[in-house]
Amino acid sequence: MDLLTDRIREDMKASMKGGHKTRLGVIRLMLAAIKQVEVDERIELDNNRVILVLDKMLKQRRESIKQFTDANRLDLAVIEEAEILVIQDFLPQPLCEEEIDAMVSNAIQLSNAESVKDMGKVMALLKEKMQGRADMSIVSNKIKMALAE
Repeated sequence: MDLLTDRIREDMKASMKGGHKTRLGVIRLMLAAIKQVEVDERIELDNNRVILVLDKMLKQRRESIKQFTDANRLDLAVIEEAEILVIQDFLPQPLCEEEIDAMVSNAIQLSNAESVKDMGKVMALLKEKMQGRADMSIVSNKIKMALAE
């Protein structure tokens, strides 16, 4: 099995050799976050758990971008956006808008969801399939809008 952490380490070596300091810094942050979870839980992470860690890092950066933009610190927002691009290189192919919409409506039908109260059922069906491939806050909003109709 091809481990995602191995791919990240290989890219780290290539970034070192190529002198890509920014990319190298982000990769080191990723490996540190993965290692932290492994140490805390005393396990070796599989690809799904690594994707969860990377997805969490993406979410943190998106929130930072919003805060930096609100504070008119576009210089810092640009740095966060660059980090997002590096992290996304290691995640599965992102879903397009149409794919997300189709998956949301399919999950609503499968779970027999009728109102926003049933949102948890729908999210449970989608979370694993979409993790690392879509911004879950956007997915959540789409579910809310679909169930509110």
